[in-house]
Amino acid sequence: MLASALGTASFIVLAATGCGGIAAGASTAGKPAGDEVKTVRYQGSPNNVSLPELAQDLGFLDDITLEWVSNTTSGPQSIQSVATSQTDIGGAFTGAVIKLIEAGAPVQAVINYYGEDDKTFTGYYVLEGSPISTARDLIGKKVAVNTLGAHHEAVISTFLKNSGLSPEEIKQVQLVVVPPNETEQALRKKQVDAGTLGGVLQDRALAEGGVRALFTDVGVIGGPFDAGQYVLRKDFLAANPETSRKLVTGIAKAIEWERTTPRETVIAKFEEIIAKRGRNESSEALKYWKSVGVASPGGRIQDKDFTLWSDYLTSAGIIDGALDLPKLYTNEFNGLATGTGAASGTASPGATTSNTKGQP
Repeated sequence: MLASALGTASFIVLAATGCGGIAAGASTAGKPAGDEVKTVRYQGSPNNVSLPELAQDLGFLDDITLEWVSNTTSGPQSIQSVATSQTDIGGAFTGAVIKLIEAGAPVQAVINYYGEDDKTFTGYYVLEGSPISTARDLIGKKVAVNTLGAHHEAVISTFLKNSGLSPEEIKQVQLVVVPPNETEQALRKKQVDAGTLGGVLQDRALAEGGVRALFTDVGVIGGPFDAGQYVLRKDFLAANPETSRKLVTGIAKAIEWERTTPRETVIAKFEEIIAKRGRNESSEALKYWKSVGVASPGGRIQDKDFTLWSDYLTSAGIIDGALDLPKLYTNEFNGLATGTGAASGTASPGATTSNTKGQP
């Protein structure tokens, strides 16, 4: 069903306040000046290089270091980990961010970290020989998504609604949670009728052949657009303003580095980072990387990044009335957004020299 499944409001509020207090290593307000934390805990993504990881490798985080806690394939889980002080930074679809904050979680969005454009977008695929060709054909069918209550559910719901399906018909489209790295095979083995594929996973599937896009998120929503934000806890921001500023500005610089650096150089850097961190991963899919996808310069957040999803959030019962935008986000810690950070950081020696080829 297309009912949001990020979690009940009562659960989120309880989790956000923390069972048993703030986790070890988390910050608390009221620290003396100059006594800010220098290590930021985060979750990674298998076979992928996140913007914080890239920023650290390029030397854009100054004296801040990252501590990898675990991997995640779910945005809602990532930001709930921040709310419960298991990590310090996490990212998710805008709608999931709104839902968590509206439920009382003490977090705030600080920078856009992913979006969709003509090069980087998400497609919703069926097999080439599938009889599914319209939204109505999805009634009674299974559609693979990485998680419920997030980007893909919002896009699918919007597509079905825009195609004229009634709320009762929409409920008959079954969303099935499948890890992104397993979606292509689940589709090819006919374990699902349609599958959600984005980024390098989408391009790899297209290179293999035998699949076709039923629709894309850029086609449904229009683009380019930013679709997700990194969040930090409010107590972390209050106690560690300089650390937060270095972290967020470093991520903004990493966005612009990806935007302005030759594609083959970016891919080579990703491969280098994956090899160095030793997590038994594959870099094979990285060759399909095309763009950073973030629409706004330096990841600067705008009101429209949130209001874009108002209709979906209202119909899903996530919000009732206008959004309280100042509560949801701030650009205060993004030096590229405020004009207090240089347009490009000073990378560590040799940081961008792993591949000196020009544009492919």
